[in-house]
Amino acid sequence: MQALLNTGSTINEGRLAKGGNKYSDEYTKECGVCWMCAEDYAALGCPEKVSVTSRDGKHTIAVYPKVTEAMRPGQVFIPRSIWANVVVEPDTFSTGSPRYKGSPVTVEPTDEEVLSAEEVVLKLYMGGE
Repeated sequence: MQALLNTGSTINEGRLAKGGNKYSDEYTKECGVCWMCAEDYAALGCPEKVSVTSRDGKHTIAVYPKVTEAMRPGQVFIPRSIWANVVVEPDTFSTGSPRYKGSPVTVEPTDEEVLSAEEVVLKLYMGGE
């Protein structure tokens, strides 16, 4: 499914991040998610996990789907976090800030493991060390 990705803070994301709990299970459950509407979730077959892939197909992250009436068909949301950073488009248009809103992504069911924040850092940014 093609969608537009938006990212941003949530109250719990901020509480956990500012409280020093980025390596907690609670943080993964809050931020390692992809919000979507029930219609899109059903169209994907109601999977337990989804992969979100950047427009260029180079970057993918597995997250848990979160069905909510806050989303409209064709739009998804990942809380501001390391999971979102994997697929956010890096173009800054000379502003110094990447495109956190409206990035085209592909969302598909997956059997891949949803990694913790620490595992994302080690696997994707530290070369698996």
